Amino acid sequence: MDVISTVVGYPYIGENRQWKRVVESFWKREISEEQFQEQLKELRLQNIQRQRALGIDYITVGDFTLYDRMLDLAVMFGLVPSRYQTMENETALTRYYAMARGAKNVVACEMTKWFNTNYHYIVPEYEGARLELSQNKILEYFLEAKNELDIMTKPTFIGPYTFIDLTKGYDHQSRASFILQLLPLYAEVIQQLVDAGAEWIQLEEPSLTKSLSEDEVKLVEELYKQLVESVPTANIMVQTYFEALTSYERLSKLPVAGIGLDFVHGKRENINAIRQHGFPNDKVLGIGCINGRDIWAANIAEVVADIQSVLQLSNVQSVWIGSSCSLQHVPVTTVNEQKLEPVLLNALAFADEKISELVHITHFIKKQQWMKEKVVSESMVAIGNLAAHPVRQNRNVQSLLKSVTDQDYMRALPYEQRRDIQKQALELPDFPTTTIGSFPQTVELKKTRAAWRKKQLTDELYAHFIEKEMARWVRIQEEIGLDILVHGEFERTDMVEFFGEKLTGFAITENAWVVSYGSRCVKPPIIYGDVEWTNPMTVKEVVFAQKLTDKHVKGMLTGPVTILNWSFVRNDVPKEVVAKQLALALRQEIQALEEAGIAIIQVDEPALREGLPLRQENWSNYLTWAVNAFKLATSSVKNETQIHTHMCYCEFNDFIDPIRALDADVISLETSRSHGELISSLKEYPYELGIGLGVYDIHSPRVPDVSEMMKILEESLQVISKEQFWINPDCGLKTRQESETIAALKNMVKAATLLREQVVSGKSN
Repeated sequence: MDVISTVVGYPYIGENRQWKRVVESFWKREISEEQFQEQLKELRLQNIQRQRALGIDYITVGDFTLYDRMLDLAVMFGLVPSRYQTMENETALTRYYAMARGAKNVVACEMTKWFNTNYHYIVPEYEGARLELSQNKILEYFLEAKNELDIMTKPTFIGPYTFIDLTKGYDHQSRASFILQLLPLYAEVIQQLVDAGAEWIQLEEPSLTKSLSEDEVKLVEELYKQLVESVPTANIMVQTYFEALTSYERLSKLPVAGIGLDFVHGKRENINAIRQHGFPNDKVLGIGCINGRDIWAANIAEVVADIQSVLQLSNVQSVWIGSSCSLQHVPVTTVNEQKLEPVLLNALAFADEKISELVHITHFIKKQQWMKEKVVSESMVAIGNLAAHPVRQNRNVQSLLKSVTDQDYMRALPYEQRRDIQKQALELPDFPTTTIGSFPQTVELKKTRAAWRKKQLTDELYAHFIEKEMARWVRIQEEIGLDILVHGEFERTDMVEFFGEKLTGFAITENAWVVSYGSRCVKPPIIYGDVEWTNPMTVKEVVFAQKLTDKHVKGMLTGPVTILNWSFVRNDVPKEVVAKQLALALRQEIQALEEAGIAIIQVDEPALREGLPLRQENWSNYLTWAVNAFKLATSSVKNETQIHTHMCYCEFNDFIDPIRALDADVISLETSRSHGELISSLKEYPYELGIGLGVYDIHSPRVPDVSEMMKILEESLQVISKEQFWINPDCGLKTRQESETIAALKNMVKAATLLREQVVSGKSN
């Protein structure tokens, strides 16, 4: 049997986030475009050499990007929206980054979540213009590895069906034209790779794990029939991931050389499908057996047993043993983690360690013996030691869980009655203005925090610095004219990590970075034990800010499901249990805020949708416990206390019932990049609770003018009543510059003032 090890993709950001630093240096014009390209090339080659040193058989290229791989393909194929024609005198790279981030007079392309991960991709826009292949970046990466390192790699890029599925702008009639133009470009890219010597080409098709209609299955079949007929000499591996292959009986028979399946997140369904339908004996089977989305060391004996079962069921002659998906969703290596306790550290596997696991597993499948004598026993001991850790046997948490009753999930009064009580108690104007929570974290702030963490600054001096920043921004907010203020979250590095540092059951890493969007990297905490609240986490700062103003200051918390979904979570208990533990901890924090006199408390759930299974028919169980976790956290408050929440990219029309079920008094939605779509959704699916539609995109450095915001507000007023309507940016402002933040918020308040005047004069609809 032919057996090789490979991965779908490798993290491109580098062990120490070198990629981020190069990209941001170019944005700041600290390096030239030539220096930028040369430094990124060096990082690409280092990544390949690193994987070769680890012993992986087949290294992947094309998993690298200058910002986002969907954006890379869009630009390669000429899907550049017409609004960027005003930048025709700029370089192609400047235009590329304008599509990603916006420019002075041009709004960015829409950005949304990559399936059910915390990575965000740029949404390609088709406007009917003729498509053409401008530059084959995948070929360049392949030739770079071949010529510079003498390594024959496996090129990878997003497959045609997934690219079509995730592109916006076409309707039923123009879709056919789009597909007819697109498919020859895919064939051209593949043919050029074949001509250059590529032995295999991997096409990533995560959309094949979503719910597919009969028409969509037929489209997939036709796409690959034509593609293979166009390039008959290409060995194409269709790589699926995140869940099981949909319509397995038919799609496993696509006329390609191999099919890659996820045997982690789609394990049961994929195995059952092979048991029932077999696997084509003329194809390579890709067995995605190492979890590309968590950081836990694999039980390699168990993985080997699973692989052997699959091999016996499928009777294939050639297999690739690999990761369940790209390893870009995990940090690069555990080597740089010096402060984690050994019991936890020994049970972790980041990208490099996962590759080592694959090498060991592949060797055993080939030779029926282990490369290293004690590799299995060491794996079992590490997993067993963590399982026996006292942090996983917290009796206080277990007792709290047992004490929860149905009443703990319900507010005392329904929203309609609470709204009237809160209006009187809070004395808010029509169309109240506020922000999502965070304000810019300056270089000085980051340096001060770093000095404090290194013990170069006392706790007292650090606290004094944070108080000065809070006081300064309370004044700024009052000068701008915002109605509801925030303390700015200057004490927080990250909206999840901050709470992980203060709750038991969490571990915080030093260098476990993963990319969230663009150059934005996050360091998810690790939930490895029972979660318990021990002391107030946010009360001190919010109360300090509240004493400086007569306006209300919001308490700011991250919701239980977002903390769960944006952490690396223990895998020994169901996620539902961890969510419930988090909810109980936040419930205690909310009670502490309320007792301290905070009347508005925001519990953000931007990742609520992220945990959904990809197929809508499987949503019910997740949504039940996820919504209940939010309600358990927030339902103990008085009727006068107003609960806010915030969500990102929620695709409102198919998510309105869960949003409504949260029973939050006010929800703010990240909507500016796709505002028209949300307005259409609200016309069809009215929403009765308080709602704020983000009036400008904080992911772009540009400052929108008042008229641009007014257009959004006037459109919103067509579908949201005055009594419901809040005005806010579409997300937190932590990553923005201070000057652009103040300018944008001033314009937002001016727009709100104009809207109030229009409503009073009767000029508004």
